[in-house]
Amino acid sequence: MMVKPTTAELLNKTHDNKFRLVIATAKRARQIASGSPKLTDVEDESPVTIAANEIAEGKVKIEKKDYQTQKQENENKEEKAENEEEK
Repeated sequence: MMVKPTTAELLNKTHDNKFRLVIATAKRARQIASGSPKLTDVEDESPVTIAANEIAEGKVKIEKKDYQTQKQENENKEEKAENEEEK
């Protein structure tokens, strides 16, 4: 059970967006589990706990993107992939 950092502390880093918090924590935890170096001094075996501490300490920044910006980025990635397949 994780006591620190609290969910409230973490939500402050994500502009009170629970979905963004979950996605960012999971993404960073996967990076740590794959061998990415830790950015915190917290000693724990759980990549999720390490990721949460990194977010709480401000060592991992979570970008606030609106829906339209994200949609445009996804469309650009898809278009680029299609162009590379055609080559």
